[in-house]
Amino acid sequence: MKKSVLYLLAFSMVSYISMAQNNSASVETKAPNSSYKSAFEGQTRANGIKTKTPYGFKVLTEGLKSPWGVKSLPDGRLIITEKGGTLRIAKATGELSKPIAGLPAVNSDGQGGLLGITIDPAFAKNRMVYVVFSENVEGGTHTSVAKGRLSADESKIEGATVIYRATPAHKGTLHYGGRILFDKSGNLFISTGERSDLVTRPQAQALNSSLGKVIHITTDGKPVAGDPFAGKDGAKPELYSYGHRNVQGLAFHPVTGELYSNEFGPRGGDEVNHVRAGKNYGWPTITYGIEYSGKAIGEVIQQKEGMEQPVYYWDPSVSPSGMTFYSGNMIPEWKNNLFIGCLSGMHIARLVIENDKVLGEERLLTEEYQRFRDVTQGNDGALYAVTDQGRLYRIAKK
Repeated sequence: MKKSVLYLLAFSMVSYISMAQNNSASVETKAPNSSYKSAFEGQTRANGIKTKTPYGFKVLTEGLKSPWGVKSLPDGRLIITEKGGTLRIAKATGELSKPIAGLPAVNSDGQGGLLGITIDPAFAKNRMVYVVFSENVEGGTHTSVAKGRLSADESKIEGATVIYRATPAHKGTLHYGGRILFDKSGNLFISTGERSDLVTRPQAQALNSSLGKVIHITTDGKPVAGDPFAGKDGAKPELYSYGHRNVQGLAFHPVTGELYSNEFGPRGGDEVNHVRAGKNYGWPTITYGIEYSGKAIGEVIQQKEGMEQPVYYWDPSVSPSGMTFYSGNMIPEWKNNLFIGCLSGMHIARLVIENDKVLGEERLLTEEYQRFRDVTQGNDGALYAVTDQGRLYRIAKK
């Protein structure tokens, strides 16, 4: 057996032993909303774990207005979207820029507004910024994607252009999805929601609709060549996966490079999924949640052939939003762990995932009672998080 294989086996065994010694009962103490049985052990209510490395957090500012997305700039500052339609840049001190002008108008009613943000991999040269937002159009609103150049004086976005609209439009203000990130080939992944209403819910399963999907497009808004639905009659070629309810988290695993998402369930059934090309993630046919009214959903099934199971789910809900895998060295035990900002849960969830199984869950910053909307890794190896209440946090080793 090769030395590298032996090393990986040894490393995995050490990790397993360490995890076993640090495990406790599940961090979830509330009763579930349903009596549904999970598909495999550890799919929900994983053992609780606790970070051993001393760490702390600091509120850098409380001056943001409903921040939604946060991304590190090459110089270490952070660029942040505010739901009402403004962009801000935050220094490491927490000092905020003036609102940045030039973006398209947003509809900020309900769950809409200026949502996710990412920057071009070549931002240091081209200064291109990409955002997701809810856009007023004839017939309702879309989840839309725009791009533009941050001006040299950082006062405005120049040449803002809408490159993609998730159709059909709907007269509602819920479930826009809204995350966006670049893949290693320089193309974009975007998440959408199925717009929540009973009339639109089935469109998560419809291949001629952009609702309830993970979308894969070029920076010009065109479908990426070779994706699973290209050339299929009646299917939108930009679709990458389908059967999603409301995806507000997207992240690539730092080792495998594979895509993961999270999505809101209804009452219970929030999910973390390993997103694979062409796969169906089941909503609304299968779910571990129930209606907000307490009624069952559909045929009351949680598993069906041809539909993917979540890597993990929560019942009751934690309302998962923005997320990131940790790839830094500041806190080695966090390496390759998934961190998720949780809204109704009012914490940041840390999940230890190996081979698509959650080995442990920790809840960070529970004492802050904040709705954590997004979390990202900074260039300095710290985690940064924004909350609906307007805070920007830095979380780092003491």
